[in-house]
Amino acid sequence: MANKARGNRQKTVFRVEPSQRALKPRNPVAVPAKQRAAGPHTQSVSAKRQAKKRELVRLLLQHARED
Repeated sequence: MANKARGNRQKTVFRVEPSQRALKPRNPVAVPAKQRAAGPHTQSVSAKRQAKKRELVRLLLQHARED
């Protein structure tokens, strides 16, 4: 007699050891991305400009509070 408790829901799965897995990666784009030497990220020109604007506003507000 069949096991009716597992009929519609969870099937028995045979687990494969990591050493037996296929060598093909799940995401083929990820392999070259991992191999690429990624250096430190640099800010774009607009990001630098926005950071300077935020710093200026912060300094102006700080100066206004001191007065």
